[in-house]
Amino acid sequence: MDSNGTFYGIGVGPGDPSLLTVKAIDALKKIDVLVAPKTEKKSDSVALRIAEPYLKPDVEIIFQTFPMVKDFAAEKKIFEANKDEILNFLRGGKNVGFATLGDPMFFSTYIYVFRLLEPCGVKIVTIPGVPAFLAIAAKIGRPLAYGNDILTIIPATASLDDVKNFLAKADATVLMKVYKNFPEIVDALKIHGLADEAILVSRCGLDDEKIIPDISAHKDEPLNYLSTILTRRNHE
Repeated sequence: MDSNGTFYGIGVGPGDPSLLTVKAIDALKKIDVLVAPKTEKKSDSVALRIAEPYLKPDVEIIFQTFPMVKDFAAEKKIFEANKDEILNFLRGGKNVGFATLGDPMFFSTYIYVFRLLEPCGVKIVTIPGVPAFLAIAAKIGRPLAYGNDILTIIPATASLDDVKNFLAKADATVLMKVYKNFPEIVDALKIHGLADEAILVSRCGLDDEKIIPDISAHKDEPLNYLSTILTRRNHE
């Protein structure tokens, strides 16, 4: 009989705890250890705050730092150390949850952890969550795509040339992580006739949520990492 615990990758959605799925809540209630990911620059975990209402009183919280890197190999030692800590709990018979914003398989740190744990012979259950752009579309009443629309999802951290190339082709667009080069993104949207239809939402579902319908008027303001733009080409 397998005495190992189960590893749960739990998508906790964009910010509102009521957007968690029933399956996610069930998993949070049965875990013994919760891994709360954070970056080097942040001392807290947004994912933990969203998950907290559903945790057992005696759950053990483990903060693991994950660098925000494009080159996983360059930071592999940090990820390996985090994997080993999780494995120790699992092989001790404890169920471990990894709380991640949005969906675990969509631009998530969880993907790296999942790939490291997959060959280790432990049971892994991945539970999907609501991505921020879907919650934003519902909140602002903006259909994301319909008919034969081609929806393009672009990480704004990609090269500006790549961003411009995809903007030129898309009917409807989601731009994620626009915090770093927001002025350049606004200019690119203007060039391709997408700025007027653009709406930016920062920290969707959290207490300090911000909705900006006129991105051009705010292009020089600093943005939070959790900032997303929805826009579409006006064919009318």
